[in-house]
Amino acid sequence: MQAQDERTRIAVEAVLKLQAADVEQNAKLKETLSKLLARTAGTAEFVKLVQHFKVPNQEEGLLAVAVRNPKSDFGVEAMRTVIVSGKRDLIRKTIDGPDVEAARSCVEALGNSRTKEAPPLLARIVADEARDISVRRQAVKSLAQTQEGAKTLLRGAEEQKLPDNLKFTASSELSIAPWPDVQKKAKELLPLPAGQNSEPLPPVAELAKRRGNPANGEKVFNSPTAGCATCHQVNGQGIDFGPNLGEIGSKLAREALYEAILDPSAGISFGFEAWNVELKSGDELFGLIVSETPQEVAVKTVGGIITKCRPADIARRDKSKLSIMPAGLQQNMSTQDLVDLVEYLASLKSKKANPEVEQSR
Repeated sequence: MQAQDERTRIAVEAVLKLQAADVEQNAKLKETLSKLLARTAGTAEFVKLVQHFKVPNQEEGLLAVAVRNPKSDFGVEAMRTVIVSGKRDLIRKTIDGPDVEAARSCVEALGNSRTKEAPPLLARIVADEARDISVRRQAVKSLAQTQEGAKTLLRGAEEQKLPDNLKFTASSELSIAPWPDVQKKAKELLPLPAGQNSEPLPPVAELAKRRGNPANGEKVFNSPTAGCATCHQVNGQGIDFGPNLGEIGSKLAREALYEAILDPSAGISFGFEAWNVELKSGDELFGLIVSETPQEVAVKTVGGIITKCRPADIARRDKSKLSIMPAGLQQNMSTQDLVDLVEYLASLKSKKANPEVEQSR
């Protein structure tokens, strides 16, 4: 099986070096492409082949890839290709279908596409009270990923049309939105529930003197509430988006760790400045510009998804004054959980900095 997979991979790489016109004019190459599409169904290679050769009538296969891989680069590219094709009825069919997990995953991929077509589709789901709540909550999260989507949620709240069972999700998502005007309006219309930050935090100098439980701190780090693992990696686990924290305890003292959490925009690491990128198509991206050439700009958005575009397709781009790391994370945890989290981060040190590890070699 591995040998067959390797042969398929090599064949895909060879075919991708050809031009679409070359394949169209050669019956044998067309047959080869057709076989490769069948062999690679559901994979990143399938998406590459469809896009490279502009193979028609592959939307169902592309959507299947997107639903199975809503957080991956190629899954999101598959979703964008379906949207551009105009076959949005397929997206609606999946979202409206009986498979709740497929519907939720489809909504997630739709949000990650960050296309201008996404907010209207997602707003319809939020308003449908007959739909499964997990799908509707994902629709709120997906809406909050674009400025237009976030404003759609705020309009719903202002007009008293946002359902009560989605207000907590909306307030949580919009409270960490990267747009200051959205954050400000969200605090007015959708304040975080009382009790999230009921006790005032002690000064950082006092917090730094406390010692916590690193085991619980690791749980806090990986919890959906803190969401640290959705942007940072530790020992290969987590999402490669923000700085790798595998050795953060060797780089920052406790006070600096608290400051980084409580005031993330005060000291943004070089190379991790956030950008708002608006494309001429109307699509928008918010994330890190990870590479740039005269031919291509690559933007990594929250979740680690990389989107590539041509410089000529960019209408404008502005460097955000806010850190890519959201402020207010401490509002979603107790003071003790915050202390435990910092204890865990402080324990993440390079092996060279640990004498016991060195001696055990």
